[in-house]
Amino acid sequence: MLTAIAVTSSELVLPPSDRHTPTAVVLQPPGRQELEAALVDMQVLIEQHGYVIALYPSSIDQGFARRLHTLRSVMESDRIALLQLDLPPLGAAVLARQLRQLSLGDFSPGVLASAAGLLAHYIYAGALLGSVAKLDRVSVSLRSHVTSWVPGAQFGVLAGPTPQLVKAGTEAPPAGPSFATQLTVANGQLQSDWVTTTLARHWRVQDVRESPLPAESPRWWGTSKLIEFAAAISDPGVLYQLVASVRRDICYWCGLEFIGDQCAFCCATIQRTETPSPHGGAVARYEAPASGRPR
Repeated sequence: MLTAIAVTSSELVLPPSDRHTPTAVVLQPPGRQELEAALVDMQVLIEQHGYVIALYPSSIDQGFARRLHTLRSVMESDRIALLQLDLPPLGAAVLARQLRQLSLGDFSPGVLASAAGLLAHYIYAGALLGSVAKLDRVSVSLRSHVTSWVPGAQFGVLAGPTPQLVKAGTEAPPAGPSFATQLTVANGQLQSDWVTTTLARHWRVQDVRESPLPAESPRWWGTSKLIEFAAAISDPGVLYQLVASVRRDICYWCGLEFIGDQCAFCCATIQRTETPSPHGGAVARYEAPASGRPR
């Protein structure tokens, strides 16, 4: 039984890298589906897959985000993980595809869900912009703001893992990954080959794939004159080894395995102290929210 990966838009469902990668379930916003119908659909997903990992960008409509939390609250289920992603839209879609790939492996649902935070650090997500005048998600200098009004100026912006901004054509591209990646590119209303030639060559990407531009991208980047890109690990074997190499803990509340400091399903957190335990390693101390029950 494969853990279901769910997303909030069909644009976050990128074509699979291979014929084995399962697709993702597309959740419907409140304006397209009544709450009762959404509850039925979620219950069916749980019955079919056991667990559901729902990914949603931090930029989505807040009404949609509230709907997701309402579903989980009404169902009182610890089988639904709600993961908010701070990645740009195309980067979020790439992360969703990576989790779809990993869902074929033997990772438990808790490890698979908490792996999202780990994998996000290995996704180099950015865009080539025709203007940074309205960009508010990446720090932009006053000089760059002024330059953005110059006709023909273009900027290479990296949102993560380390934010960077360069003037395309006159400055070196942002520092890229030191590991093998596949570059996914989505074209907006900007004409340039800087991403597929200069950036791809500088980053030594193994493959370049085109994808439709997510509808949310212009709002996220503050302009429709853009070319969005995301470089990430595409080899399932490498992804598996990366996640498998991280220490795992057992959640004291729901009993699921997880990596990192928080269980993605029940949201119980763990804090490790520097005091060594009698058996070696750090002492793990768990904490639940003030309400007493993680949610």
